[in-house]
Amino acid sequence: MALCATDTARALLCRDGKAAAHLKLISIFVIFFTSVVGISSPVVLARLFQGKPVYDKAILIIKCFAAGVILSTSLVHVLPDAFDALADCQLASRHPWKDFPFSGLVTLIGVLTALLVDLTATSHVESHGHGHGHGHKVTKDYTRIGESEELGVVSKKLGQREKEAELGIEVSAAGEEGRGESEELVRLKQKLVSQVLEIGIIFHSVIIGVTMGMSQNQCTIKPLVAALAFHQIFEGMGLGGCIAQAGFSFGTTAYMSFMFSVTTPMGIVLGMIVFSVTGYDDSSPNALILEGLLGSLSSGILIYMALVDLIALDFFHNKLMSSEPLLKKASFAALVLGSTSMSILALWA
Repeated sequence: MALCATDTARALLCRDGKAAAHLKLISIFVIFFTSVVGISSPVVLARLFQGKPVYDKAILIIKCFAAGVILSTSLVHVLPDAFDALADCQLASRHPWKDFPFSGLVTLIGVLTALLVDLTATSHVESHGHGHGHGHKVTKDYTRIGESEELGVVSKKLGQREKEAELGIEVSAAGEEGRGESEELVRLKQKLVSQVLEIGIIFHSVIIGVTMGMSQNQCTIKPLVAALAFHQIFEGMGLGGCIAQAGFSFGTTAYMSFMFSVTTPMGIVLGMIVFSVTGYDDSSPNALILEGLLGSLSSGILIYMALVDLIALDFFHNKLMSSEPLLKKASFAALVLGSTSMSILALWA
């Protein structure tokens, strides 16, 4: 209780509504600008270098940097804040918050929810591919191959080399068609990953924005403005790399970039409106419970996406990386750099 009293006294010294409002208005424009720069940089670079030999390698390295940023965001920023919110002295003595580690439980629910969404969407993508004749064409390929082998024997006996060459062209075309369908399924999977990842990031950004908008503590807001600016740059680069690799249309890319850029500023505005209308205190027990539960859920989603859909997918199932050891080392270095960059920001926010 003495610690709670000390924290309350310190907070009262820093509470200044006018100064906090001024800082929040500045932060809206700063965070929006840095968000636009962060998410648009990899997208623009991808458009410029698309079709060039280094394109695939550059996108892969950017994506690994993204994975490090997102993993660090979830484990170093979001999850500790969620634990702190639910372990606050105002909740630590209340049922049921003192009886069970709800932050860990809700994080687990977030992981399982992301897995369920991933499985459901993947099944839909695969059935969509089969529904357009994918399975039929595979069977047809085997039939053609079988026919080509039989006719090859006949042609050797009868000298029908023209028919054998003709069938060879058909088999090659069928193989190219099968590879094209496989690449299309991979591209659909990449689009799914980018969309689910953006949902998790937006969820987290709304929480940050609303919490900051309701806060009247200028001592807390000052370092948050600079820290969130860098946070949005790195997180935007991560999401932008995934969007660039997924190959969305220009309209979809612009829409996803815009939504990422405005989410945190809109959250700040929403938090300011909620406080001005209701006088709702961001340090009240109900606000702490909401922050802790939503933060834990967001953390679980981001942890799953970073580990399963980004790191595991690229490091263990990417043919380009497995065929070039130097590229694998560069990708791991990008992963470490991304996670280190976001972890350092935890010193301020």
